[in-house]
Amino acid sequence: MDVILTALGLVFVIEGLVFALAPSRIEDLLAAFARMPVSTRRGLGLAAIALGTILVWVGKSLVA
Repeated sequence: MDVILTALGLVFVIEGLVFALAPSRIEDLLAAFARMPVSTRRGLGLAAIALGTILVWVGKSLVA
């Protein structure tokens, strides 16, 4: 459970940094996502899930 809370906290920190340091770029990014086909957005989401899972797995195996 502590790994999940740590990962969730890191997500909030990174997202907060993006909003704090480049708020105007968020609008450009959202517009770019709106122009993408749904299948491309779905693929990006699945790739992000896979990468996140791998990173958590590697992080846990380095600690163990």
